[in-house]
Amino acid sequence: MKSILITGAAGFIGSHLVDRYLSEGFRVIGVDNFLTGSRDNIVHLTGNRNFHFIEQDVIEPFDPGESVQLVLHFACPASPVDYMAHPIETMKVDSYGTLNTLEIARKNGARYLFASTSEIYGDPKVHPQPETYWGNVNTLGPRSVYDEAKRFSEALTMAYYTKNGLDTRLVRIFNTYGPRMRLNDGRVVPNFIPQAIRGEDLTVFGDGKQTRSFCYVSDTVDGIFRLSQKDGLAGEVVNIGNPDEYTILEFAKIIIAKLGAKSSIVHCDLPKDDPRQRKPDIAKAKCILDWEPRTSLDQGLGETIAYFHTRLGQ
Repeated sequence: MKSILITGAAGFIGSHLVDRYLSEGFRVIGVDNFLTGSRDNIVHLTGNRNFHFIEQDVIEPFDPGESVQLVLHFACPASPVDYMAHPIETMKVDSYGTLNTLEIARKNGARYLFASTSEIYGDPKVHPQPETYWGNVNTLGPRSVYDEAKRFSEALTMAYYTKNGLDTRLVRIFNTYGPRMRLNDGRVVPNFIPQAIRGEDLTVFGDGKQTRSFCYVSDTVDGIFRLSQKDGLAGEVVNIGNPDEYTILEFAKIIIAKLGAKSSIVHCDLPKDDPRQRKPDIAKAKCILDWEPRTSLDQGLGETIAYFHTRLGQ
């Protein structure tokens, strides 16, 4: 049985990754310090002999306690609300934390996969965004603590590949949604759905013409799993996301209709550096991973709405 290390294991995507690898027969060592992760996301694994949890801040060196064959570094605040509230921690987890997990991979001769983001493309001037696009990031803006931390981690990960010959891969994750997202974490889905369930107005930033592409979490996890498992992809970077594109205003109307809500739409000031367009070019993922999203927006929203109904007790 192969052992793997997943940081951010109590987070939204991280906890779903833990479930996927366990279902595939791996032993999983999960690491989290619960800065933004939740114990609720992993409580169902209590007593699972193939899951070992370490409460640990990855900015400090640590020993997983056993040999691992794969390291997935997914620890990091991922929503604007979180990384703006924890700017220093965000920079540290994707600098010191990346270095520490790369060292674990190097010492174990393990494959390494870093969770990067579509945010490294900034407010893109190329649409859709392919992996070859270098991005348009304001290095001094409010989002820079996250954007630049991820860009630094990409560079550090590639340095371990070129200098040490480590089998590293980068996954650039686009907007992902689904069960286990935190209420009010600042992202579109966990903002809109609870507002609609409560019958509140949906808050749209700016005129709502900015676009996003929403990928259901099981599809995102499947892409990540395939990238981590296929041989011969050392040094590769791959976009994982859904190319179906919606304006935020369109998406708000979809949520209202899906829930049959009486909510209206109200407009708020657009945050600084908010990207105007966001859509992945997934040609590379289709080619080298035989991957593309399979969950329809209607199906994915149904699962997510059911989750938030439970969380809200409604």
